[in-house]
This record gives sequence, C-alpha cells and structure tokens, in this order.
Amino acid sequence: MVNASPRHVRKGAAPSIRDVAAEAGVSHQTVSRVLNDSPRVRPDTRAAVLAAIERLGFRPNRAARTLGLGRASGVTVVTSNTMLYGYAATLQGIEEAARNEGVALGIRVVESAEVRQTVDYVSDPSAGGLIVIAFDPLGTAVAEALPPHIPAVIVTEPVAPDLGRVAIALDERRAAADATQHLLDLGHRTVHHVAIPSEGRAGGRHAGWRDALRRAGAEIPSVLACGWDIESAYAAGRRLAGSPDVTAILCGNDDIAQGVRRALYDAGKDVPGDVSIVGFDDIPGSAFWTPALTTVRMDFAGLGRACFHAALAELGGNPQPAISLVPPRLIVRESTTHPRPT
Repeated sequence: MVNASPRHVRKGAAPSIRDVAAEAGVSHQTVSRVLNDSPRVRPDTRAAVLAAIERLGFRPNRAARTLGLGRASGVTVVTSNTMLYGYAATLQGIEEAARNEGVALGIRVVESAEVRQTVDYVSDPSAGGLIVIAFDPLGTAVAEALPPHIPAVIVTEPVAPDLGRVAIALDERRAAADATQHLLDLGHRTVHHVAIPSEGRAGGRHAGWRDALRRAGAEIPSVLACGWDIESAYAAGRRLAGSPDVTAILCGNDDIAQGVRRALYDAGKDVPGDVSIVGFDDIPGSAFWTPALTTVRMDFAGLGRACFHAALAELGGNPQPAISLVPPRLIVRESTTHPRPT
C-alpha cells in the first residue's frame, strides 16, 4: 500500500514552500512558478505540485512569501534612468521575464547623491535578487559598492572592469567596429565620433570605433562628447558641419544622430551626399527618418530577459543559466553612402 501521508513537514511546523517542493519532488522555484500561475510549468509537474499543496495543507502568504533563502522572492532593479531607450528597453525585457515567472519586480532609481543610500536599501533582504543597470558611471558606482554577499547581476558594457560578479553585456564594441568599418569601406578616409555621456575610452562604442580606425591605419579624430539631450548633439553637429574634412560620423545613439542630422541640415549639408551618419540602438522610428537612418540594432529586451533569469539563479543559489543573446548588427539604410569625389 502506498503511504499518501505528508513526509516532509516538521512536526508542529506550518508547511513551507520547500516542504511542498520536497513532497512533489521538484525545486522550490518550480513551486513558486505554480503558485504564481507561470505558463512555464509542464501540466504533469503542475498537477504534482498542486497535489502536494493539498496533502500538506500549504497556504502561501503572498505578501511575505520567501524562497527560504533569507531573501524575498522578488527582484529589484537599480538604474539611473528609465526614459532613455536602452535603459527602458532593458527594463521592458526584465519586466516581461518577471511577469512570466510570477516574480515581483521593484525599481530603484539612483541619483548622484544617493549611491550609498541605494546600496543600503538593496542590501536589505527584503530587496530580493538584484539587477544593476551599469550603462553609466552612476550604475557602475552602485555595482562597485555592493557588499560581496548580495546576489546581484550587472548589466554592463563588454569592456567594463571585472567586478567579480555575473555581468552580462551586448557586444557593442564589435558592433561599433563594424559600423565604423562600413563607413571606411564606402571610401571615407576617417570617421568622426559624437559620444554619449556614458562613454569614455573604456566604453564599448568608443573602443570599437577606435579599434576599426586603428586597424585601418586611419586618422583617429578627437571625440566630441555631448549630453543625453539632443540640444548638445546639435551643438556637436554644428562644430562638425564647419569642417569640410568631415564626411562620416558615428553617433553614440540614435537621439544623438537626430541632433547631428539637424545641425548638418541647418548648415546646408546633405545627408548622405556630403556627410554619412550612423546611429546606434535602432530606436523605433529610425527607419522612417528622411533619410532612413543606418544604425546598429541592439536587443535590449533580450538582454533584460537574460539578466532576470541570471538574477533568479543567483537568488536561488543555482548555477548561472546558459545565456543566448542576439548579437548587435548593423542595419544599413539611406543615411550612408560613398563620399563625394574630390
């Protein structure tokens, strides 16, 4: 005769999520997915978990559910920005993955004077797993200041310093090199670069641009740095428009490209006839500009999903899952062409 009585509950104790997992012969993460109605559970597994819940009389407290690891079952994202395209699209991917897994998601926006307070906040067990979007110095400062025991995943650039943690990045260095090489292959003698604020010599886009110019033996012009606002990109574009030697520009993102494009237009420069422009990120609408923008497509949403699953593994003390990211790729449209004959 099969003994159908509960086998994994301590006498006198209320059954926990781990008791259910042991009773059903599954992981506690699987039990959490069943409790949150995640579609990523096989029907037979779901039935086994529900049967275990019934046998044990388990009653989850949704307001205070934990994974039995001393940290909450949610995930907190730290970011310095929620509006810029790369940040917002990465957050979208994280949110989609969290919703599919039935995991609560919190967002902490950090400002320049709040690094210490933010680190203290996310170091509390109630913050759950942690994802730090370190596309900029502020996010990197938070990542560097985290206590070693905090399970965290860092969303970063491919050439960022090693922080001794799980770090996931899109290969924008290779993508920037490919974009620069595209312009050189069209016959441009060199490529100027208008950089986003997060870029330094160690930034992926900056580094890839330099890599391509160095390999080609081309002149490496001075970088024009600007802010996140289009007005500063416009000012940089006006500076470049005044030089007849500027025939190709790699912009740090598509918003920068928009400001530079307008500056060239106001200066009487034709794009791409006089100056070719390449953007970065492939924001919605860039294919409908006049001319349509040649740019680098970045799968930020896929990056966010990968980071969420890695954070969930860190939270559960499991090995990092295999990560498969769609590599960035150059999308050639109308804003690049051969330079005019001299």
